[in-house]
Amino acid sequence: MITPWLEQYLPNPIDWKKINRVLVVKLRHHGDVLLSSPVFQALKNHHPHLQIDALVYQDTAPMLKEHPAIEQLFCIDKKWKKLGPIKSVVKEYSLLKQLKKQQYDVVINLTESRRGAWIKMFTGAKFGIAGNYKNRQDKSWKKAFPLRYPLPRFGNTRHTVEVHLDALRKAGIQVQQQDKPLVLKLDQQDYEKCYQLLESTTATDGKYIVMHPTSRWLFKTWRLDKYRELIERLLEKGETVVISAAPDEVEMSLVNHILDGLEHSNLVRLEGKLSLRSLAALVDKAKLMIGVDSVPMHIAAAMNTPSVSLFGPSGNIEWAPWNDNATVITSQTHTCRPCGYDGCGSGKISECLATIDVDTVYKAIQQQLEKA
Repeated sequence: MITPWLEQYLPNPIDWKKINRVLVVKLRHHGDVLLSSPVFQALKNHHPHLQIDALVYQDTAPMLKEHPAIEQLFCIDKKWKKLGPIKSVVKEYSLLKQLKKQQYDVVINLTESRRGAWIKMFTGAKFGIAGNYKNRQDKSWKKAFPLRYPLPRFGNTRHTVEVHLDALRKAGIQVQQQDKPLVLKLDQQDYEKCYQLLESTTATDGKYIVMHPTSRWLFKTWRLDKYRELIERLLEKGETVVISAAPDEVEMSLVNHILDGLEHSNLVRLEGKLSLRSLAALVDKAKLMIGVDSVPMHIAAAMNTPSVSLFGPSGNIEWAPWNDNATVITSQTHTCRPCGYDGCGSGKISECLATIDVDTVYKAIQQQLEKA
């Protein structure tokens, strides 16, 4: 709610009491979409009467499925491009017509995607909110989004969740601490799939550690031999370690290299067998999550599961797990990080990540386990 004294200072103020329908657009990767989840909840917390819809890529929809503040979840399928230019345009136009029928009052675009601007103009929404991106200073963008929230002047200075919530702050909504947690709601089927995979293993509720060693980006992956050493040390200590990875050829190959010849009754291999939501169920019941800067780390934060995450060239302030149960490990000697490059010299291997030693990670794990 906008207080009377504040309203007079806001340009293009929105009277939220007169707003009925809002569309939030987040066309980005899985973790980015999950980090947008507080925006929907904050809107609903402050204005319960609103009908709030989301538009995301089809493969990221599981991150917002069952979100209590979202009425409808619309999707763009990246596979449309494979249908050819004509059929692809037909699909896009059909979606636009669907969105137009909703009669949105406000469109919030949480990326610099041009689609957000097209949707805002096509739907005829009165208000448009987006970031003030340096590469979006043209008249059409400014016309679509008169309300443009400022972006961090320098990289790695403000968490992505806070940047997302700035869209609401720009519109006069005073975000509270209770509006900020990530929201990832699971159903019983998600847990049942997880339980089926763990059946007849040594992993029981709260008695195992999940390790997700891979990332879709190779430059975010720690050295494979160090993962191997860490796993062996955890197994020797009597821990049950559950390995997960996306059903991707590269990620599966990396896991095979890490675990080559390693067999142990407390080593449970689920790589390639989990959906995003069954992975979330697995992480929810774990006592600890270990990984790098990737979506499982954000899932752990959403499920409030303690985690240990290794960061290399990506910005840990921007992308760190969004809860208080997380330990983030970074190199203290590489002043060049976070650079965001595809490995040092674009060679796929990030020295700031590769040089993190096993002892440091193992110590952080023990400290997390001792808190439980």
